Amino acid sequence: MATACTLVVSFPRHKKHPSNPDPISVTVNNERFFANHPLLQLLDQCSKTTHLKQIHARMLRIGLFSDPFSASKLIQASALSELSSLHYAHKVFDQISQPNLYSWNALIRSYASSKEPIKSLLMFLQMLYQSDELPNKFTYPFVIKASAELLALRVGEGLHGMVLKSEVGSDLFVLNSLIHFYAQCGCLDLAHRVFLSMPKRDVVSWNSMIVGFAQGGYADQALELFHGMEEENLRPNDVTMIGVLSACGMKMDLQFGRWVHSYIKRKGIKGNLILNNAILDMYVKCGSVADAKRFFDKMEDKDVVSWTTMLVGYARMGDFNAARTLFGEMPYQDIAAWNALISAYEQNGNPKEALATFNELQLSKEVKPDSVTLVSALSACAQLGAMDLGGWIHVYIEKQGIKFTCHLTTALIDMYSKCGDLQKALEVFNSVESKDVFVWSSMIAGLGMHGRGRDAINLFLKMQETKVKPNAVTLTNLLSACSHSGLVDDGRKFFNQMEPVFGIVPGVKQYACLVDILGRAGHLDEAVDLVENMPIPPGASVWGALLGACRLHGNLDLAERACDQLLELEPQNHGAYVLLSNIYAKSGKWDKVSELRKLMRNSGLKKEPGSSSVEVNGIVHEFLIGDNSHPLSKKIYLKLDEMIARLRSSGYVPNKSQLLQLIEEEEEQDQALYLHSEKLALAFGLISKSPSQPIRIVKNLRICDDCHTVAKKISKLYNREILLRDRYRFHHFKAGECSCMDFW
Repeated sequence: MATACTLVVSFPRHKKHPSNPDPISVTVNNERFFANHPLLQLLDQCSKTTHLKQIHARMLRIGLFSDPFSASKLIQASALSELSSLHYAHKVFDQISQPNLYSWNALIRSYASSKEPIKSLLMFLQMLYQSDELPNKFTYPFVIKASAELLALRVGEGLHGMVLKSEVGSDLFVLNSLIHFYAQCGCLDLAHRVFLSMPKRDVVSWNSMIVGFAQGGYADQALELFHGMEEENLRPNDVTMIGVLSACGMKMDLQFGRWVHSYIKRKGIKGNLILNNAILDMYVKCGSVADAKRFFDKMEDKDVVSWTTMLVGYARMGDFNAARTLFGEMPYQDIAAWNALISAYEQNGNPKEALATFNELQLSKEVKPDSVTLVSALSACAQLGAMDLGGWIHVYIEKQGIKFTCHLTTALIDMYSKCGDLQKALEVFNSVESKDVFVWSSMIAGLGMHGRGRDAINLFLKMQETKVKPNAVTLTNLLSACSHSGLVDDGRKFFNQMEPVFGIVPGVKQYACLVDILGRAGHLDEAVDLVENMPIPPGASVWGALLGACRLHGNLDLAERACDQLLELEPQNHGAYVLLSNIYAKSGKWDKVSELRKLMRNSGLKKEPGSSSVEVNGIVHEFLIGDNSHPLSKKIYLKLDEMIARLRSSGYVPNKSQLLQLIEEEEEQDQALYLHSEKLALAFGLISKSPSQPIRIVKNLRICDDCHTVAKKISKLYNREILLRDRYRFHHFKAGECSCMDFW
């Protein structure tokens, strides 16, 4: 890319052909003395490359090849026919002493559509420097197309300048190619400027702009142009409607989408598979799987895109049975179909099913996983804490030579961070050269999650040095890191810098982070003042952060207020009831705990059951409170009894403030605490992992105070390293201490 841009900087000035002062008068093939020669007639009948070579040899023997027109016909047959052999065409071209413009254009055009569009630009430059021929209206569109394929903005701008200085500056075909180029490069304002400056527009002009806006995420502008096209009485075609349907899906405007579908029928726009797939996709994105299924059933022709789109529709609405059934009915399951199913499971909170499907794909050996598959699988591993499988995927990527895209790098960093191996996450981060804002943000999040707030800040400062601009996600992760490490002053500073320094207007997430920072540190008055003076309505996350701070510092009055506000926004938020119950229980107000539990029952709400999982030999074992379903249940409970006995002898006293109901018998109170899922997972880890292996536990909720104390003591009593990830952060237990310093 850099080479092409450098070359364009030294584009020569337009030179006048010595015998043709007017560039347009240089015709494509102006000497046709041998146009009807029998050998040239045979070129159109060739069915094999060997036939071309035989004709080439004959032309050389009789001297016909020295005629520029005849040579250009051989170039055309070699480069542009179904027998296309660019390598051979270029060798033929190099034998021509004075190639005409048609020969130059043929190679420029062929390379523009090849896997090496850069060669189209190089041919163009060679023509400018070595030939007396001047680019014409058949040259520019293809060299501009090559620039679009390479996303070479500077090159295209240089070509645009040459077009304006030439006599093809108002040519419709050339200007349409410029619109497509700028849209492809994401410069929609420049594309629109070319569009508006055109003296005449055809349907291709409108389509290029409509599709450009739609693909660029500007649905309203795309639809506005569509209406403008109608006002000019220009008949849209299938390409127009594909762009319009894409914009409908983006807006999720089902009513307008249905109107567009009926418009296509009314206007008699000829349907094809691509257009029908666009209609199907629009219905799925607008959330009407019923409309999509009716249309799908009526489609005479279906390809893998049709089936996959329908599969995505079922998956998005959570109907995995229908998705699975459809998947089984597909005539051919390509990697896109597998990805749709795996991604749907992963994104809808079913990581086990996602990994089971990934394993099924591996066993099928019909298609190979691609980077999209691996990103979804790694995300599922991150959710489950399945580091053995995540590490296997990392090795698979390296062995298969799969390119480390930023998406894949981000997923790997996230997986290792959430599975407890921060050092491995840092190794991945440091090993890649290409780091976008999401790679940096993911590593900052990982450091923050593990309580290394100061390191997260240092990494953020290094990110600024590399000129990578942070986004809202980066700042959320940074503020969260400050919160977990108690870095109040730093948190305030970065929050206050968001808009003036980084150009990011703080949103609800960032306000919630700052409330959490202040609340955790005990600055409740400042946190309340911030909430009351927010320029935007405080969302549930803001009140939730304040409620969590009240739990930490035992502020009942403020907790009740925050809980009321939270439940007003989210009446079904069972977490709010649980947090307030914890505060009441900690204060010994069991009558209030009972009232809340009754209120929850009457509202049909149930506390989310706590679950903890441990990975052993690549298999994830999950435990619920009081779980006895595991095959090794007897051994687990024997180990649990042993743990409790050793804990008691070391002076451990159960923290009964964690109980959410009043249990009269003290022995029953203790038993209720002993059966927490974290303790069962810990007991299983002790009997399943060798002493040298860390025990990695993933908890779906916040770890309770009692389990936190038990994990600290067990790490010392058994000389074991324990890494426990709860809903909010990581806890590294070693030698009786926790990395969080009891601040979480």
